[in-house]
Amino acid sequence: MLEVYIDGATLGENGKSAASFVAKNKQVCLEGYTFIGEKTNHEAEFHALYFALVTLKHDYSDEILSIRSDSKIVVDTIEKAYTKNPAFLSYYNKIAELITHFPHVFIKWISDKDNKRADTLARTGLQTESTVIQSCS
Repeated sequence: MLEVYIDGATLGENGKSAASFVAKNKQVCLEGYTFIGEKTNHEAEFHALYFALVTLKHDYSDEILSIRSDSKIVVDTIEKAYTKNPAFLSYYNKIAELITHFPHVFIKWISDKDNKRADTLARTGLQTESTVIQSCS
């Protein structure tokens, strides 16, 4: 099972945004961030989950994923498999399709203090306006 921590970061209410993830277990540690342009913070949080799933799909589709997010709206949307918000619907549809490539995906809400590495990576994506996927320790 891979533990996957995700986070989004946005400057201001609707500004420059980035998304990040950290995926790890005893054998794997992979992390990444990506600049995503101007989005709301909620959109950045959804994009973080999308970014993680797209990245992990190719090499880790046989893994069970335990997603951890400090965004209650992302966790609630994925758990309920539903959103009324049209801005989130396109993200949800893409995420729902990607989830089918893994044997099982859990999602759990965590506090900000338990998501510090993903937060740092998302902020790095904001500062550098770039995309990086790398091994971590």
